[in-house]
Amino acid sequence: MITPGDYLCKHRKLQIAEPAASSWGEGGYFDVWLNEKNQWMYPLLSKAQEKITELANCFKMPGKLQSRVLRQAARELLLSQASDWPFMINAGTNPEFAEKRIREHLSRFSRLFDEIQNDSINEEWLETIESQNNLFPDMNYRYWSS
Repeated sequence: MITPGDYLCKHRKLQIAEPAASSWGEGGYFDVWLNEKNQWMYPLLSKAQEKITELANCFKMPGKLQSRVLRQAARELLLSQASDWPFMINAGTNPEFAEKRIREHLSRFSRLFDEIQNDSINEEWLETIESQNNLFPDMNYRYWSS
């Protein structure tokens, strides 16, 4: 028996592999997530991704309330990007619900973006959505910094 670290110290020359693109989706490819049924969501998600980077770059030393907004904005973005939504849309398993959830999370993200940019944070509304979508309590919005 040997630890991975010890193995790497003893065997400096290692085989390098490049995994092939694949997916657990039908056929082993990405058709489940990238198709005409769900293509509408990706420009919206991409725009939100750009905005979170803008926030992360802009708010280097946020106050306590701003930090809460930034963490919640990151949560809402991640929730909107969940791979279950396009999977459900493609499979036809409650696609209306999936689309509704994507749009709700993006709408919340957009409102948070606008509120922090305009220094008009509605703390009561923030508390409400924090209690509804509270995964990753230590979310670090700085992961999106460029």
